[in-house]
Amino acid sequence: MNNSISGPSKFTHGLGVLGLLLLLTGSVMGLTWAPPEQHMGEVSRIVFVHVPSAWNCLLIFTFACGFAVWSLWSGSRKADSYMVASIEVGIVLNGLLLVTGMLFARPTWGIWWDWDVRMTTSLISLIFFGGVLAMRALIDDPKQRATWSAVAAVIGYVDVPLIYFCVRWWRSLHQVQSTPDTMSPGIVLPMRINAFAILFLAIWFLSMRASIERNRLAAQDVDQPDRLLEGGTL
Repeated sequence: MNNSISGPSKFTHGLGVLGLLLLLTGSVMGLTWAPPEQHMGEVSRIVFVHVPSAWNCLLIFTFACGFAVWSLWSGSRKADSYMVASIEVGIVLNGLLLVTGMLFARPTWGIWWDWDVRMTTSLISLIFFGGVLAMRALIDDPKQRATWSAVAAVIGYVDVPLIYFCVRWWRSLHQVQSTPDTMSPGIVLPMRINAFAILFLAIWFLSMRASIERNRLAAQDVDQPDRLLEGGTL
């Protein structure tokens, strides 16, 4: 009996390829075509990775929260798989935004790290969602694991709007979010291209990881009766 789950669709794979092409295009434009920022000079080019990573990190964690609510509401294994995949992809983007933020902070602020409210809330999200995955690995019962993971993901999502709004609510070294009206057109275009590139790649990785998780859970369903038989309980 074949219990394997089909992988991502051709459309999803197409999104991944498109994401790679857009990322190459946006990065080349950001490094060569876009003008340096007036005050920060060439170091400002790191924003073409940092800012799209931050945007998509918050978006993917929002996906994780949505899948967590779906999982709690329906008990759907598919929702649970997509929630886990979203958390993992979100953690990768979270780490990327912190690393690029530190690289940006050193020449602009003169330090690698400051307990600035934006940096601190971003670190909290990385630690918390990493903790969700660690907790998940310690729970054997599938239903209990899905429920506790979903509850923790919803709780952890409270930090996501804080990351976005904290620079508006509290005094911060980090600048308030820029808009297309406050940026040069030469900066806006490659940043938008990279934002869509990272989004498409995130969806691609998310779909593949969710498929792997569903296959793993399906394999557990096959193994469990065999273990029960070996123990003499059936």
